[in-house]
Amino acid sequence: MAIVLAAGKGTRMKTDLPKVLVPALGRPIITYVLDSLRQAGVGRITVVVGYRQELVREALANYADLDYAEQTEQLGTGHAVMCCRKTLEPHRGPVVIVAGDSPMLQPSSISKLLETAQRDGMACLLGTLHSPDPTGLGRIVRSADGKFVGIVEEKDATEQQRKITEVNMSTYVFDAGRLFEVLDAIDNRNRQQEYYLTDYPTKMLERNWPVDALPVLQPIEALSINTMEQLAAVEAAMQQYSA
Repeated sequence: MAIVLAAGKGTRMKTDLPKVLVPALGRPIITYVLDSLRQAGVGRITVVVGYRQELVREALANYADLDYAEQTEQLGTGHAVMCCRKTLEPHRGPVVIVAGDSPMLQPSSISKLLETAQRDGMACLLGTLHSPDPTGLGRIVRSADGKFVGIVEEKDATEQQRKITEVNMSTYVFDAGRLFEVLDAIDNRNRQQEYYLTDYPTKMLERNWPVDALPVLQPIEALSINTMEQLAAVEAAMQQYSA
């Protein structure tokens, strides 16, 4: 099972479309994400919709067997997962959570994360990468012996933590039962008053459940789309990657 976060606006893209419907090489960027999940063998997919959700549903009408969860208020990524309670509760096994605006996500990365998470019985496994320029990204904090400790956002990071090159890419595999158990454990006591998906691994660590990060993602998967310039870079990478 997978959850695809697709409820946000495309404000910074200077469009009134939902961000996931911004086209790259003539296709909505979310379709690349869905195709990668299918190619990795993920069966059931729940798409979290919100802003102008009717457009998202219409654009994905040709994708069979999609479930939808509605996030009527934009209260953060953790809240988006809470909105999937109905589809999460009966599910047993792994659940992949990815952003709908990450069109360079590779099936091989998803497969590797799923394989490792299931083999090692992980409550949560994060897909990460080592970036030569981690500016703006959450850093993966590890203990002296290399164990995952948590994620620190750049604005909250110390000078030493900002030197960390392993970064969070909003790509997760959770054990569905344990994820469901901590759905109500996170809070929104932060400056944005939002519920963060990054808090779920922390809550699992507090319960002594196995949580780790695996730097399995490729540099191309770090390409994000927040501006028209970034969209142009992604399209160029797509053409080069498929050549």
